[in-house]
Amino acid sequence: MIHELRIYHCLPGKLPELNRRFETHTLKIWERHGIKPVGFWTTVVGPSNQILYYMLEWESLAERERIWNAFAADPVWLKTKAETEAGGQIVAHLENILLAPTAYSKMR
Repeated sequence: MIHELRIYHCLPGKLPELNRRFETHTLKIWERHGIKPVGFWTTVVGPSNQILYYMLEWESLAERERIWNAFAADPVWLKTKAETEAGGQIVAHLENILLAPTAYSKMR
């Protein structure tokens, strides 16, 4: 099992738009593709309150590549992304980290 930590650094004031897109569109599309989110977080105390952190769970790197590529090419996703960014870009940049659990980790 591997986990993917994705960190979305939003443009100023755009975090609510990103959250809305996940809540109303992205999660439904992910469900169709079999993408398994572990959780979503925002910053309570830290360097920025314009960041969304989320984690996905994958059986293997091969599964991740196959499913994520299908999602990224999904016409419904591409249309949704374009429509939700019609007023401008939401995410300034993102970080993507693939993690493997340690032997003593509760999450495996």
